[in-house]
Order: sequence, then C-alpha cells, then structure tokens
Amino acid sequence: MTVMEASSIDQSAVSSAPSSARNTLNADTEFLSETCLETDAVVFDGDRHASISRLQLKPPQSSDLVVDVEWSGVSAGTERLMWSGDMPPFPGMGYPLVPGYEAVGRVVWSKDRAELVGKRVFAPGAQCYQNAHGLFGASASRIIVPAERAVVVDFGEPQEAILLALAATAYHAIAGGAPPDLIVGHGVLGRLLARITMALGAAPPNVWEIQPERADGEGYPVIEPEFDGRTDYAAIYDVSGDAAILDDLISHMRPRGEIVLAGFYSARPSFAFPPAFMKEARLRIAAEWTRDDLSAVLRLVGEGALSLGGLITHAHEASLADEIYQTAFEDPACLKMVLDWRDVHGAV
Repeated sequence: MTVMEASSIDQSAVSSAPSSARNTLNADTEFLSETCLETDAVVFDGDRHASISRLQLKPPQSSDLVVDVEWSGVSAGTERLMWSGDMPPFPGMGYPLVPGYEAVGRVVWSKDRAELVGKRVFAPGAQCYQNAHGLFGASASRIIVPAERAVVVDFGEPQEAILLALAATAYHAIAGGAPPDLIVGHGVLGRLLARITMALGAAPPNVWEIQPERADGEGYPVIEPEFDGRTDYAAIYDVSGDAAILDDLISHMRPRGEIVLAGFYSARPSFAFPPAFMKEARLRIAAEWTRDDLSAVLRLVGEGALSLGGLITHAHEASLADEIYQTAFEDPACLKMVLDWRDVHGAV
C-alpha cells in the first residue's frame, strides 16, 4: 500500500495560531504545504457512547512522527470502563476522551527521521490532541507520536500488528515469574498468554472460560471453572477483570502458589485472609509492558514461534464508531474489534 498524499493546510490558520505553534509549524514549510493538523477521532463522553469528531492536533516536534492510521484496535477491558464512565481515577483520565493503545499506519512526515516516511509502524497510543484527553489516544485517523514510541512492522497480515500491545502485555506478565498452568479468561489476552506460554516451551495451561462462544481451545483445554477439581495450580493468571474471583482462585492453588493479576479491575479486589494464610499465597500484579517485552514478542513472531493470527474477529469502517463499540463490549463472540481508517484519509 502506498502512502496517501495528505491534503493542504489553510495558511490563514497558521498565522492565527499561538506563537509557539507557529514556530514549530514554520520549521518545515514543505510539511505545511502538504498536511493539515486535524484528525477524525473516536471520542468517548463517559456515557456509553462513542462518536467520530474532528479534532485539532498539537503541532509536531522535529522528533515526532505524523502517522496516518490504517487500523486501530478496541480493548474490551480498559476501554469498556472509559466508555461506560466506570474507569477509576487514573492519570490522564478525563472527558472528552480519545481511547485506544493499538494503532498501525504509515508515517507521512518526520523532520528528524525522514527515512521512516512511507514505513508502516505500530504505535501504542498518542497524546497529541488540543481539545481532548488522550488516554491512550490511538483511535484516530491521524496521530502524532514521538519516534521512539513507534516500531516499524512488516507483517504478512498488517492488521495483526495492532495485537502487539496485548502480546507484549502477556509476555511481560509471564517474564515476571513462572509461566501459568491456569489462565482465567479466554479473550484475546488469555489466548496470547496461552500461546506465549507454549512458545516459550512450557506445558499447555488449562484455561477457565464461562462464555460458550469462547470455549474453543488452541492446543490446550478450555473448561468451565465449576468442573475443575484441581487444587494444585502453581501459577494462576487472571485476566477476567472479576475483582471478586480471588477466593475461588486461592482454593484451587497449591501451597505457596502465585496468583498473577494481569488484567484491569474497576472494583477493589479482595479475599478472605485465612485460606490465603494457610496456603501462604503470593499475589503479583503485572502492569504495563516495556520495550524489551515488545522486542521479545517481535522475536517470537519473527521466528515463527508465536502467531497473532485468528484473534481479530471483527473489522469495520471507523465511521460506525457507536455501533462498533457496542459490539466490541457486549457481544461475547467478538474477540477483537478493529477500526478501519483507510477510507478517512481522503478527507483529512
């Protein structure tokens, strides 16, 4: 796919911009003649509604990349909380809000990294909006990101590169301890945990799932919790988002076993102390992935040990935002929703 030519910018808008913006924009007149600093973005208002709005972008710095997004992904975990207004206090949180931490697109401008222009990159979010919060800000037709935040990708199926953030999240959780022998939740993150576990040479884990639409295994058993009588799990990874599940998990773990909270919780996780005390249970929280985790995932994919295929179940034009997010958050058959921005660029 070739890079689409960007439309021209209104020069009168430049002269009326703040002096700091004029200084940055005037640093590259060629960019000014070919690009406008606007984007169409998904915007949440915290009331279970998503819309497409035209937003102004902050002027790029010389070390930034301007990326025309081809695809962005929807997170059924954290983004659901932002969409519904149930997200607990979090740095950068506020409305109106541009969600998304998974974007793949073509670089259309960079002053310092001109060799990247035309390259396809993965970007894990953006904070480039003048009149909206960006948490995490990747769900837009055009974004501006620091060059060091983007990674050049060359996938046979380029859409699959949006899964790199979740794959790096899964790898980060596993790299912090023993691999899982039980995974709770068989969405995309649970599947990636299982795939990476096996890619690293560990035994196939068991997976708990209560939704029949997600009960398909990939070389490992997927079972309903009520039918699992084991009480000797050494490493239980929870990606269910259920803050009330800890008591049940503790009852299934071996003495001195570990529970890893690898998802996100809107409510306060809690557990009864005596059973945890008797088993000397350990609890670990896996947070944000690092660049090393992403590099490890790219290596596994490049070696053919890890596949990102078969996880994207739904893809729609971004203009259908409200319908898209309703489906992503409420249809259990939807593992991963992708927004397709390619038809938008002609209007930017």
